[in-house]
Amino acid sequence: MNKIEHIGIAVNDLEKSNGIFASIFGEKQYKIEEVKSEGVKTSFFKVGDNKIELLEATNKDSPIAKFIEKKGEGVHHIAFAVDDILAEVQRMKKEGFIVLNETPKKGADNKLVVFLHPKTTNGVLIELCQDAE
Repeated sequence: MNKIEHIGIAVNDLEKSNGIFASIFGEKQYKIEEVKSEGVKTSFFKVGDNKIELLEATNKDSPIAKFIEKKGEGVHHIAFAVDDILAEVQRMKKEGFIVLNETPKKGADNKLVVFLHPKTTNGVLIELCQDAE
């Protein structure tokens, strides 16, 4: 793993939350994007070398809607940048982690993503990210 790629925060209202985080960081988000396959609309903020992703559900069956219903708004996941996502999936499986999607899927911000089940990562949803080619 190379670095923390971003921290994802689940929010009820993306527009309102963009205003809050723009005030915190002193600048607006650099990108808003919808990932229809995941039922989510996202925005990204740069904070030095790091990024914060805000996630709003676009339908009641999306993972973000279910997360907010269960836990409320807040930190949803921590994403780590990797060079070879397929090799990392195999390494994680060998280490005993439950991989939620062994086949990387298209995520926001031009990434291929895989998630590790929070039951095997001390309750934290871990996302592995590789730049899509």
